[in-house]
Amino acid sequence: MDLLGKALTSAPGVVLLDSEMDSAHNRCVISVAGEPEAVATGVVTAVGKAIETIDLRKHQGEHPRMGAADVIPFIPISGLTMEEAVELSIEVAREIAERCNIPVYLYEQSARVPARRDLAHIRKGEFEGIRDEIRTNSERKPDFGPMEVHPSAGALAVGARFPLIAYNIYLNTDDVKIAQAIAQAVRFAGGGLRFVKALGFEIKERNQVQVSMNLTNHLSTPIFRAFEMVEMEAKRYGVSIASSEIVGLVPQKALDVCAGHYLRLEKFASSQILENRLAQTMLNGPLLGEFIAEVALPGAVPGGGSVAALAGALAAALGEMVSRLTENCKADLALSSQVKEAHVRLLEARRSLYDLIEEDSAAYQALIDAMKFPRETGNDLELRAGAVERAARGATEVPLATARTTYAVLECLAQLLRTGNTKARPDAAAGIQLAYAALKGAQYSILANIPLLKDAIFAESCRTEVSHLVESAQSLIVQADQLAMAVDFGRAK
Repeated sequence: MDLLGKALTSAPGVVLLDSEMDSAHNRCVISVAGEPEAVATGVVTAVGKAIETIDLRKHQGEHPRMGAADVIPFIPISGLTMEEAVELSIEVAREIAERCNIPVYLYEQSARVPARRDLAHIRKGEFEGIRDEIRTNSERKPDFGPMEVHPSAGALAVGARFPLIAYNIYLNTDDVKIAQAIAQAVRFAGGGLRFVKALGFEIKERNQVQVSMNLTNHLSTPIFRAFEMVEMEAKRYGVSIASSEIVGLVPQKALDVCAGHYLRLEKFASSQILENRLAQTMLNGPLLGEFIAEVALPGAVPGGGSVAALAGALAAALGEMVSRLTENCKADLALSSQVKEAHVRLLEARRSLYDLIEEDSAAYQALIDAMKFPRETGNDLELRAGAVERAARGATEVPLATARTTYAVLECLAQLLRTGNTKARPDAAAGIQLAYAALKGAQYSILANIPLLKDAIFAESCRTEVSHLVESAQSLIVQADQLAMAVDFGRAK
């Protein structure tokens, strides 16, 4: 494992994040991060080392395997789109096949054959099965490399995918059939949870069995939901959960969601965690690239409400910039007092909108969870109705707060467009358009949640208030646009 870790980090700019060895599975997982080209170089080098040192003909373990390197996922975290990760994975797959003369399959987002999006489909039969069929079965034809497995290193899969959580649950029994039955019930292929892959294993040294899972989309299928389903299925067989473990790295948000669920926290946001808030303060907030990448994931949160709050915060920040430039300009001293007042309002608005980014995601996630309450009995339906009403109210109140705050930002920016530093007026104008987009985004979120509300008076008051805000904003934005288009902003002066 150390040899492979050194190979992976041999290129400048690549750092080792984590490495784990599991003797029962006879498998190691190594995670690195860095610039795409440097990571690609390290991966190709490490595959060569794995081929030199690992012989699958002498390899045994609980975990399915088809190659010495087995599977190489590229996961875009920050500053890299999924499309770019796919392109990188294809380049690496081609280079590995050519250099090492080994068959390589593309999987997940990189797959050219739809069925190969599922790694289990590619790995079916493991090393021995692929070795025996690759020459004669056209479905086994690799995307790159020879129609013959490497004698000792087999084949491997390369692809781009979203973050995956490797999560194992140990049961208080040594009956592997129970673990296998539970895994069958939990995994999507068996009719279980949509984004769960699961297998049942015997862990002899612990005298226990394990339900080993891969959670391929923790936003849509959170850890706690997988845990609870395993627990429910285990009770059918008279066994209980002994413990669980996470193998490798896990996104912080995946754990935050578990805390919010089990503690039944209302409007919980990760910004309430002390370490997160300190990090945001020290680094001037979370990396924008990470947030954008998270929005792009196939999950319901963060969604339009959070994006609207971010747009509003950016509009407020532009207003603060214009305020500072005006305050620092001697020619604008006469306007200083009213500009300072707008500056204070914009600073408060930016901070509020920043918090609303997380609050909107948390509120909508609470609504999603409430909609999944059981509906089997009359009591179930009553509990579900109450939970949905509370959650829908919260999911409406948060974007309404975003709408109110962004309207205040728009008012300040309209004032700065008229009275602010001349050279910064284009920025005020851009902020006005951004604030209006944020207001409209918040309105859409409100209108989407209103049909779920049973409180007709509250629903109508929210609809009316946001409609009035939008109408007033439309008047402001027309005036601002006319002024902006008529004035020579004079940036070059």
